Amino acid sequence: MINLDSAAGDPPAGMALFTAADLQDHLLVASNDLERLQRLLDDAGQALMGHFTGASARLAAVMSEIDSETLTSDALETLSDTQQTLGGAITAMQFQDMATQLIAHTTRRLRSCADRLALEAMGDDEDGETVVDEAPLRPNPVTQDEMDAGSIELF
Repeated sequence: MINLDSAAGDPPAGMALFTAADLQDHLLVASNDLERLQRLLDDAGQALMGHFTGASARLAAVMSEIDSETLTSDALETLSDTQQTLGGAITAMQFQDMATQLIAHTTRRLRSCADRLALEAMGDDEDGETVVDEAPLRPNPVTQDEMDAGSIELF
């Protein structure tokens, strides 16, 4: 725990309290920015998934109606490659899920630090004991750090 009490050679208690409050504000601003980033990623992820899924479904419908005898093998191969590319793009959407988990984890950690700092610097308030949520125990909720082609696995 942080001890911000004034000791010999340390800054006055008021300065330490001001510094702690300023640091707490910065931690909360960073946490709010991460939450805003998470909302942006969620919106973009939903839009991308909708577009990729729609394009893949349209391509599958076209491929089912095509008479393979009238198309060249190169054209059929291009259509098949395009469908696989769209499938790969959908798989890559796992990035959004992993990013969301990391942002939520970091946000909880920042808020816990800000609350703990406030408790240590300012103590309990007049309404009672201050509750500080514990920081996440695991250092990282997502162990994967790269994307490979494969099925989509939602967490």
